[in-house]
Amino acid sequence: MMDFPVTFHIFGKDILLHPITETIGIFVGMRYYTFSKRNDKEKFSNVNSLLILIAATLGALIGSHLIGSLERPDDLIKASDTWMYIWLNNTIVGGLAGGLIGVEIMKKIIGKKESTGDRMVYPLIVAMFIGRIGCFCTGIYEETYGLPTSSMLGMDLGDHINRHPVALYEMIFLLILFISLKYFQRNYAYKSGVLFQIFMLFYFSFRFLLDFIKPTYNIILGLSTIQLVCISIIIYYIYLLKKNRHEIIRSR
Repeated sequence: MMDFPVTFHIFGKDILLHPITETIGIFVGMRYYTFSKRNDKEKFSNVNSLLILIAATLGALIGSHLIGSLERPDDLIKASDTWMYIWLNNTIVGGLAGGLIGVEIMKKIIGKKESTGDRMVYPLIVAMFIGRIGCFCTGIYEETYGLPTSSMLGMDLGDHINRHPVALYEMIFLLILFISLKYFQRNYAYKSGVLFQIFMLFYFSFRFLLDFIKPTYNIILGLSTIQLVCISIIIYYIYLLKKNRHEIIRSR
């Protein structure tokens, strides 16, 4: 049986596994992106690619911490150091949404209409999967755990209560999504950007549902901040995919 949180004793200090897996995830994801970009057919100059990458990174950083800190508005208001509270709270949902906004703003500035997202799909999934390993290994000591459950899926994550291992659920979902998108890519012809749109629609739909079995602060209509963000993104990508549906053709 695992002991939570999983730590390593290095130089006389206990180091959580989570920040290590996040670092590894980012590194592997970036290497995957660099490798896949070698066969990139999109006509972006190096300068424009760099500007878009900077915009995506900055947007993801801001979105991650902003949405993360708004998950519990009461705690944000009561925080003695507001900026430190914002810095210490983050979420991948906010990171993806913020990165999307950052890229779209930069594309408007440099006058580019081409999609830039397809090449990011698989690196993102791999990075997120590796990061979620750390989330799971942290147990209840970070807010990435599920509600108590009496089902056979319940696990003791460190407080002697069987809970939904939501990080494991997400890892399984990401693996299935990776395989499904690879199948779609091999068997369908589609407009540039559609792969990213499908990824965002399915991931945000999954996260919307996942929050129902996580401890959350309800904001409106029994929904959390993350769920409200998810609904906005879901509506946006349903609109885009509906507009592009006639350009998705089975190629085999």
